[in-house]
Amino acid sequence: MNIYRVDKIGGLIHGNAYVGRGIVAGKTPSGKAASAYFIMGRSANSRNRVFELTEDKELFTRPYDDSKVQDPSLIIYAALRKYGENLVFTNGDQTDTVVDGFAAGKSFKDALESRCFEPDGPNFTPRISAAMYLGKPDFSYELSILKSIDAEGSDCARYTFSYPGKAGLGHFIHTYVCDGNPIPTFQGEPERVEIPEDIDEFTDDLWENLNEDNKISLYVRYTDPVSGEFTDRLINKYE
Repeated sequence: MNIYRVDKIGGLIHGNAYVGRGIVAGKTPSGKAASAYFIMGRSANSRNRVFELTEDKELFTRPYDDSKVQDPSLIIYAALRKYGENLVFTNGDQTDTVVDGFAAGKSFKDALESRCFEPDGPNFTPRISAAMYLGKPDFSYELSILKSIDAEGSDCARYTFSYPGKAGLGHFIHTYVCDGNPIPTFQGEPERVEIPEDIDEFTDDLWENLNEDNKISLYVRYTDPVSGEFTDRLINKYE
């Protein structure tokens, strides 16, 4: 087994009906900060969503059809926000928790100590989060997953992974292993993925290999870590 193997992201998700929500953070060969977030859904409530960028270029989930919203508590949130030069992106309202924590002088890990997995038993969906510390060429990033410690949801296990930016390398974390009932949660360390120079190549590889029935939205951003200038791609299935 090669623990240093690097895969194209499409190969990791192809044929998998349900990896849930996913985050990628990494560095392009030329040194840009690569970030991606996607959502999938099985229920009508989960599928009734689109991504929307604000004027400040922060990313939110919004209902596609307001009349069909059943429970907005776990599906409507800020998915990507900036704090200074840093990017924070998550699969829930813990995006605000991290940003508020940074403002209070807390670390990424400490800010998330106040949160746990989602209260949606029996799945107990993990909360996955990322922070990219930009402002210099040799930037770094952290990923986190907060997941149930057992099938009963009796307590929360918290894992934080810290990485230096390495050219052409990224890390991929997602909420679920595959479809199921209950759905099995992500296991182990974030997966190593190749980050190509071309944002369209990466976007297409990711979007085209997500399950056609369950994919909903994808956002990819390549950011110059020093200037903050970025190129992005946004895809909404139901728009």
